[in-house]
Amino acid sequence: MVDVVLGGFYGDEGKGKIIDFLAKDADVSVRFSGGDNAGHTINVNGKKFAFHLIPSGILNKGTKAVLGNGVVINPKVLIGELENLKANDVDISNFYISEKAQIIMPYHIKMDELEEAQRENKIGTTKRGIGPAYCDKFQRSGIRAEDFVSGKFEEKIRENTKAKNILFKTYGFEELNAEEIIQEYREYSEILKPYIVDTIGLLHESIEKGEKILCEGAQATMLDIDFGSYPFVTSSNPTIGGVSTGTGIGAKYIGEVYGVIKAYASRVGEGPFVTEQKNEIGDLIRELGHEYGTTTKRPRRCGWLDLPALKYTVMINGLTGIAINHLDTIGKLDKIKLCVGYEHDGKVDMKYSNNEAFLAKVKPVYEEFEGNFGEISHIRRKEDLPEKALKYLDRIEELAGAPIKFIGVGADREDMIIV
Repeated sequence: MVDVVLGGFYGDEGKGKIIDFLAKDADVSVRFSGGDNAGHTINVNGKKFAFHLIPSGILNKGTKAVLGNGVVINPKVLIGELENLKANDVDISNFYISEKAQIIMPYHIKMDELEEAQRENKIGTTKRGIGPAYCDKFQRSGIRAEDFVSGKFEEKIRENTKAKNILFKTYGFEELNAEEIIQEYREYSEILKPYIVDTIGLLHESIEKGEKILCEGAQATMLDIDFGSYPFVTSSNPTIGGVSTGTGIGAKYIGEVYGVIKAYASRVGEGPFVTEQKNEIGDLIRELGHEYGTTTKRPRRCGWLDLPALKYTVMINGLTGIAINHLDTIGKLDKIKLCVGYEHDGKVDMKYSNNEAFLAKVKPVYEEFEGNFGEISHIRRKEDLPEKALKYLDRIEELAGAPIKFIGVGADREDMIIV
């Protein structure tokens, strides 16, 4: 009864589009990890919606939208999203926040900025306070949404700000005023309190009723704190394990697990990227695919699709299906390359590891395919795609070890083939 949509590589794969489609048949749409360092962009009837926190399933009338306990919430950003939805006549009466979700505070954002500034080897953090908020969660000093309901957040802000100011003062940085923070967050708490509930109970009531639940991931597998290219990763588990810990939904309820990728690869921020094209090809893909961050507006690094990495994603998450976006984008190139293995230690195979030393010494092995697919955004059946496109897709499916079930052929909501 629970389907899952995850990012297959480094994020920005177009998960929002797949989630939006699947949410049409879902009774509940749940976000289970990350914070406003993520972003889904969806085009609906000529309107562009950029979601950083709220599950994009909220655009479907009647679908409950839930922020699970695994999410860290910047209340200012969340309220801004709610107001934008209301301004566009989107019903938000079915929106819920887990009482166990952690709240991002101004000192988290400041610490994030200062820590990144002090690093010789930059991680590429969005400086949204995500990592420090998760640190406080695991140090058991975090502020939860339920503290907005009980009023305990004021006492906790005073205690935490005092502790953080010791650090700021020690390193010669400006201290924060706890009372100013309290005044600001008192306003946020009044706005958000009506949405804060026991979402674990809510989700299991839905399961008992036989309702369909869709769990949407933020970021992606290669940014997972455990399984990604550490330390150039996010601060949570956007892989399959994060679904249970971020929602309270047990593994036995999970059905389909879809991994979303592009027909090429991209990455924002620092870290290894074996198939990156630091040349005119990478620049062309970036412009054709409009590869600039939803959250940061940073230009994304672009390159060829990496099948050893995709096979790793399939394995880690137990993917039952792949959703591939931007087939129309890659199809505009004359020639397309596909990484079908790595050369390392005198041999070529599909072995993959996020170990930095391993990735530093491997060389991608490519196969070349014909491009120039033509206009394909109107196509709704896989068999109607050009033969050149089918050859490319079939090779991906063959080596990845999971079937392709969704094919994005254009930018709009409806531009998708369901296999």
